Amino acid sequence: MFFNLLLVGYIACAGFVAAGVLGSLHQLITREPPRFNFAGETVMAFLTGVVMCIFAGPFIIMRNAIRGRRIENRPLGWLVASSTIAGMWSMCSGIMVMNVAMILVGYS
Repeated sequence: MFFNLLLVGYIACAGFVAAGVLGSLHQLITREPPRFNFAGETVMAFLTGVVMCIFAGPFIIMRNAIRGRRIENRPLGWLVASSTIAGMWSMCSGIMVMNVAMILVGYS
C-alpha cells in the first residue's frame, strides 16, 4: 500500500512538473502568463490554447490560487480546494506523461 501511495505521488509530481514546464515555456514565448483563455483568431491558435490549458491547467490553478491568497486575502479553504483540484489534475496528466515516457524508452 505504501508503494502505491508513493507511485501516485510520483505520478502527480510528474504531471505538475510537466504543467510547470509547459506554463513557463508559454510565458517565455508569449511574455504573458498562461491563463484559461481559448480566444484564438485561427483554428490552430484555438487548438493550441486548448492543449495548453489541458496540460498546464494545474500550474495555472496554483498560480491563481497563491496570488488570490496573497493579494486578495482569499480564505485558506480556497487555497486548499485549489490545491486538491490541481493535485488530481496533475495525477491525471501525470499518467499520460508517464505513459508517453515509457513508450519513448520502449517499455510498452
